[in-house]
Amino acid sequence: ASAPRRLSSGLPVNIGVLFVPQQEAWVVERMGKFHRILEPGLNFLIPLLDRIRYVQSLKEIVINVPEQSAVTLDNVTLQIDGVLYLRVMDPYKASYGVEDPEYAVTQLAQTTMRSELGKLSLDRVFRERESLNASIVDAINQASDCWGIRCLRYEIKDIHVPPRVKESMQMQVEAERRKRATVLESEGTRESAINVAEGKKQAQILASEAEKAEQINKAAGEANAVLVKARAKAEAIQLLAAALAQQHGSAAASLSVAEQYVNAFSKLAKDSNTLLLPANTGD
Repeated sequence: ASAPRRLSSGLPVNIGVLFVPQQEAWVVERMGKFHRILEPGLNFLIPLLDRIRYVQSLKEIVINVPEQSAVTLDNVTLQIDGVLYLRVMDPYKASYGVEDPEYAVTQLAQTTMRSELGKLSLDRVFRERESLNASIVDAINQASDCWGIRCLRYEIKDIHVPPRVKESMQMQVEAERRKRATVLESEGTRESAINVAEGKKQAQILASEAEKAEQINKAAGEANAVLVKARAKAEAIQLLAAALAQQHGSAAASLSVAEQYVNAFSKLAKDSNTLLLPANTGD
């Protein structure tokens, strides 16, 4: 179907048969009184008696909120603008509840923005941008409900601060960066000293453990040596006792003792010129 004819005001002309586009609502008055709202598609009206008074778009509408000045809680003047996204939820209220819905919502957004900024300091304005947008949306929806309009979201585009405030903010940022750099450097030095001390501690512990293990091993070796000597001596004694118990064992023992006796005296003769002999050498 072809587009409907419209008057100079932009409203469609009632020719009896009308085709309403999708996502539009046409408000019809009969003899100057509200009659009904035409839905998208084919509609029939009575010429002359019915008149299309308002055309409301049901699409999401984007409105630029002009730049305005606002004073923060700490008395800093800002220049701020934004974008408003809204949608007509009730064509009847949007037509008869307010003269110009978009203008009314724009003014409401500006006044709400000034009010909300007055509750925040400059630092919080930048930190809590999302919560500020949400507060503005809630305030607009509370006031625009009787207009049949719902604010979907509000976005702050730009925030302009005075040059002197901007310079002080930059100085503050630089000071904060230097502070963080100093803290990081000191923490690095501290960690390095801790690591060095921990390394020395571990080295001392390892050295003491190594010395302890060495002493334990040495003691164990000496104990084993003593034990081996004792066992060897015990075995020698057992062998000697067994040999003495045999036939002619005493004579063999006497011969061995005599040999040791002679060896001892010969060693004494080498070490000294004086030699004392026992009286019973012949035994």
